[in-house]
Amino acid sequence: MRHHRVPGRTTSSVWVQDHIVVGPRTSDALPVLDPNRPNIVTFINDIIKVLLQETAKQAAYNSTWRFATGRMDVNGNFAPLYSLMQCLPDFTPTDCWECLKNISEMAMSLQGSQVLAVPCNFRYSMGQFYEGQPMRRTPQLASAVVPPDHVMPTNQKHKRSTSKVLVITALIVPPLASIFCFLYYIYSRKHRKGSQKRVKMKVKEDEALDWGLEGRSSEFTVYDFSQVLEATCHFSEENKLGQGGFGPVYKGRFPDGLEIAVKRLASHSGQGFTEFKTEIQLITKLQHTNLVRLLGCCYQGQEKLLIYEYLPNKSLDFFIFDETRRALVDWNKRLVIIDGIAQGLLYLHKHSRLRVIHRDLKASNILLDHEMNPKISDFGLAKIFSKNDTEQNTKRIVGTYGYMAPEYASEGRFSVKSDVFSFGVLILEIVSGQRTSRFHRYGDFINLLGHAWQLWKEERWLQLVDASIAEYRTPGMMRCINIALLCVQENAANRPTMSDVVAMLSSENMTLPEPMHPAYFHVRVTEEEASTLVEPCSLNDVTISGIDGR
Repeated sequence: MRHHRVPGRTTSSVWVQDHIVVGPRTSDALPVLDPNRPNIVTFINDIIKVLLQETAKQAAYNSTWRFATGRMDVNGNFAPLYSLMQCLPDFTPTDCWECLKNISEMAMSLQGSQVLAVPCNFRYSMGQFYEGQPMRRTPQLASAVVPPDHVMPTNQKHKRSTSKVLVITALIVPPLASIFCFLYYIYSRKHRKGSQKRVKMKVKEDEALDWGLEGRSSEFTVYDFSQVLEATCHFSEENKLGQGGFGPVYKGRFPDGLEIAVKRLASHSGQGFTEFKTEIQLITKLQHTNLVRLLGCCYQGQEKLLIYEYLPNKSLDFFIFDETRRALVDWNKRLVIIDGIAQGLLYLHKHSRLRVIHRDLKASNILLDHEMNPKISDFGLAKIFSKNDTEQNTKRIVGTYGYMAPEYASEGRFSVKSDVFSFGVLILEIVSGQRTSRFHRYGDFINLLGHAWQLWKEERWLQLVDASIAEYRTPGMMRCINIALLCVQENAANRPTMSDVVAMLSSENMTLPEPMHPAYFHVRVTEEEASTLVEPCSLNDVTISGIDGR
């Protein structure tokens, strides 16, 4: 085990596997090299050095993946040499070149070598160990002529080489094999083999080409990873806008001045290739002023990037749940936000080319433009319904507790009424400035829905209103609370459709039905439970505490 400093990175531990060069291609008429002769060692090292330098240049400067394979034909007496070199894809060309050049100098041995490190790695051998044609073919070296004084008779060659092989094998191979197996086990648990990663990447990229170009709008662009790296200053902390459930979001700027928001899906986030594909397929076919606009995507190796229009006011939760910023969103602005979200959902449920159930509607997924107009975002968990479908079932429950309809959280049944329930929770959060997952009052373990219902029954609904906007005290506030309670009814059949909701919001003269008690009114959902889930679960997987009535 050795340590090596990589440019721009912390010190990385690497391990090196070395072998001895086998002689020229087997033939009694051919000379045999004595590996103990210094000039032959130098000669072979020079050949390997040239091959590695050429392959490193290919990986660093001619590949956006920072990956290359190579081959060198020495002459008729030697088998070809093969090489592979690779850096992390977010390396700059200069850093990749320096990393590969430095670690290759650590392992200049006579047969085959492999150096594996977190940021960059390489391997070379006299046998081809990768699939396909080499990406870099170094011209044949005509000077590879064996000096006469290094030729031995064939019978001496056979005796000496045989004895050496036996001794070396007996003394060195067993301990080296044990060390190799142990190190490989440790390494393989943290990193996939380069060849497996490339095969999987190629398969997924082929899939991406199949679906990514089909039915997309002319404004949708598939970006190169290098373009996004440059636009975001290599995903610098200064450009980071926030951290979502599936990974960080960065601000970027293209050379033409276009500002973007880049959602970089974390490899451990749970939003995999399927969710990535779903989000692209949906948003490219949906066009509405209250839906976020997807400009393009980038998929390379482990990197899955979604490029959106940049919205300067971040998300709704950034304002309404902050003690200072909530005052910037007065009641009129909140009413516009509620109406805009309702219009966006109505489009998804009824007026779009596809009938879409969002399944993860919440404050952090409502983005705000420069005029504080809302735009629904994050369609990774969305489902498409046919015009004849009214309900679907799933064993894979995803979404955010606190916003989930009870029939979905407990039985996996979802429909347009599931989004209606989430919208009702969102209205209560907008009106009150309180998170549904954090609310408790007077020691009673009731959530925001239960508290709102209690105040409504006692005709004290004004106490629910955020203090920063309570001075407005308009009939519109009371109507919004009424509509919200209708949306969060325990029985899905008792909830209105989004068409009904939009009509109720737009007409002050419409008489509203009196709501019954909402779902979850007797429980409290903790903040830990209000996290996006992607694994199969049921209501029993979540700790929801019941309370006795007073």
